[in-house]
Amino acid sequence: MPHVSRRDFLQLSSGAGILAGTHLASPTHLFGKLLPAPDNQPTKVYADTRRTIAPVQREVFGSFLEHLGRCIYDGIYDPQSKLSDANGFRKDVMDEIRKLAVPIIRYPGGNFVSGYDWLDGIGPKQNRPTVLDKAWNSLDSNQFGTDEFMAWCKLVGTQPLMGLNLGTGTPEQAAALVEYCNQAQGTRWSELRRKNGIADPYNVKHWCLGNEMDGPWQIGHMTATEYGLKAQDAARQMHYVDPSLKLIACGSSGPGMPTYLEWDREVLEQCYDYVDAISLHRYFNNTDETNHDSSKFVALNLSMERQIEEVAAVCDMVRGHKRSKKTLWLSFDEWNVWYRERGGDGKRQPAPHLLEEIYNLEDALLVGGIINTLIRKSDRVKVACLAQLVNVIAPIMTNSTGLFRQTIYYPYSWGLAFARGSALDLFVESPTFDTPGLGTVRYVDVAGTIQPDTGRSALFLLNRDLQNSRSVEILWEGSAPRATESTVLTGSDLKAVNSFEAPNRVAPQKADKPVASAGKTTLELPPRSYTVVQWSAQ
Repeated sequence: MPHVSRRDFLQLSSGAGILAGTHLASPTHLFGKLLPAPDNQPTKVYADTRRTIAPVQREVFGSFLEHLGRCIYDGIYDPQSKLSDANGFRKDVMDEIRKLAVPIIRYPGGNFVSGYDWLDGIGPKQNRPTVLDKAWNSLDSNQFGTDEFMAWCKLVGTQPLMGLNLGTGTPEQAAALVEYCNQAQGTRWSELRRKNGIADPYNVKHWCLGNEMDGPWQIGHMTATEYGLKAQDAARQMHYVDPSLKLIACGSSGPGMPTYLEWDREVLEQCYDYVDAISLHRYFNNTDETNHDSSKFVALNLSMERQIEEVAAVCDMVRGHKRSKKTLWLSFDEWNVWYRERGGDGKRQPAPHLLEEIYNLEDALLVGGIINTLIRKSDRVKVACLAQLVNVIAPIMTNSTGLFRQTIYYPYSWGLAFARGSALDLFVESPTFDTPGLGTVRYVDVAGTIQPDTGRSALFLLNRDLQNSRSVEILWEGSAPRATESTVLTGSDLKAVNSFEAPNRVAPQKADKPVASAGKTTLELPPRSYTVVQWSAQ
């Protein structure tokens, strides 16, 4: 294994793509040669605060609320609860989300939105109909709708990412909702909002043009060309109402779809000139994808990385075909671990217990890897949403007396708290292991951010070695920053979970502060761990 000095590191960095190894699904290559470190050698991370990938948009750590199960009702909205305020909003949940500082939240779906009439959820509550939600075989009282969501967003300090019904809905209805939300006054739909007691417009900027329209399960499922033309019409009509909107076309539901990538290409051929982004969705499991191989499971963020690269390549191909000067960004607006709870009790009722996944330590490790991927792909991914936020495949679980934080809450919260500024373009040498379907994978996955104005930085380190600790050497080019705090999420049992009875079985611990000497900083990563290290400028 050749040693790469810091001087050589800078010289090599001028070669096209040489240092891209940390933000590709494949391991690091140097002039076509694989550069793994021997298994008994430490991982080496070469960092230069002048080398960055792109600013990390705050919206890349967004989340998602859908009218599904107990996400809205019994989750964020429960007028009968002693824990709720005068609006019926759960105060403990609001406090938790306020502390997290979630920047953007997608609503109202999801599959739900493709059969949703937004007019059912506005106006006097006594006049709102209870309807059958055919997407999830549930009853929806419509007591929580657009105006309640906007009020709730303001209280928790987040911005809305509104989903539109392009299943049973029409482009005209989509434009009407934009007018209701964003037109100040003087028109049919703005005056209806004012009649409902909301004088000022909401000025919603981000909109999803439908949801998973490639899926046969989706209400209003159609072909890519049909959807692309419908999305184009909706986008034009919406821009007539408000030219400042940021519009997201509906991309493939995931790499497992038979039309994956071809759907995206056909859609964009129709609507590329009218939208700003295309959506990606992905849910990970430890059964079908891995056959219960935990070592592979905690490396699946690399397949997400590949998905991002593939969809971006399709966007750029269409851009070239159209000779467009516009580059689309990506909205990864549904992602999470989800495979255990695929249904519910089968009862058609309001707020049934649906998809209430309980997460363990290995799920949290994969979520940490996904946070690393989103940081590394910040040049293209500008919005992303952990699906979902409360009770339904969620980091926060509630009952009538309170809430607890699931294991996945912690890596997600670290991304929100510490991944600020720009993504660092790191060069990583690490021992590797072979994984079916993924190839050669590093034991240690690293991402980092730097705030240019303050010099504060953070490194996020996933140790995929399930048996052994791993040593890491961090070599900073130029003046090394000072490590101020290190926190780790780990444990002896990959299957350990939190619960109302044991809410802190899996929780962060203070880690030993890295040791700086002889121009490098060293630290030891426990097996099965995700660690964040904060740094300040000297």
